[in-house]
Amino acid sequence: MNSYAIYILWLRQIKRYFRSRSRLIGSLGQPIVFLVALGFGFGPVFAKAGGGNYIQFLSPGIISMSIMFTAVFSGIELIWDRQFGFLKETMVAPVSRLSIMFGRTLGGATTSFMQGCIVLIITLVIGFRPDLGMVLWGLLFMFGIAIVFTAFGTAVASTMEDMQGFGLIVNLVNMPLFFLSGALFPLNDAPAWIRYIADANPLTYGVDGLRTALTGVTEYGLGLDALVIAAVTVLFLSVGAWLFGKIEV
Repeated sequence: MNSYAIYILWLRQIKRYFRSRSRLIGSLGQPIVFLVALGFGFGPVFAKAGGGNYIQFLSPGIISMSIMFTAVFSGIELIWDRQFGFLKETMVAPVSRLSIMFGRTLGGATTSFMQGCIVLIITLVIGFRPDLGMVLWGLLFMFGIAIVFTAFGTAVASTMEDMQGFGLIVNLVNMPLFFLSGALFPLNDAPAWIRYIADANPLTYGVDGLRTALTGVTEYGLGLDALVIAAVTVLFLSVGAWLFGKIEV
């Protein structure tokens, strides 16, 4: 792979992220609404049910949600570049398609990770108190979630040419993945069918790993969470690279 090409494509994604202030501010709206409405609305009910501080439970889930949504929707930039000719110019350059795909994916994952860091700061303002000794592990899980779902978004975008259709498809996938990941409610008392879906959901292990690192509360264990995220990262990157390599421009 061409490391310079990867760097340039990564840098392009970063610059586009910081130049689009409306995108930066607008993407914070949904996490803030979830944190305030659910965190303070259901907090007393959660505490009375013996669950403890709901803000402590909810915050890792909302951070994961923010990263996932930003990461998946970064795939729409691929469709945009395809429609306006930039992708064709990139493809004819003397650089492998694998380098192009990896550079775009790394850039999208980095911007998603930064988005997650901003949401993490917001959770601290509203009362979330993470375990500072495990913050590094938390950041690693945040970046793992970003890589997984950026690669997923790239894979989906590689098969599509319509931006509206892309939005519909990824929303059809994103919402069930989020709601059935344990981000909003504990999985230990969930019905069996929800547990089966959650066990097959890669976001579940990202949420649980982040929650374990930041709060010490775990469902699957930090080792299993890390193993699954690593395996899914390799799988989605491989599928994304294969589909990207089949693009015709």
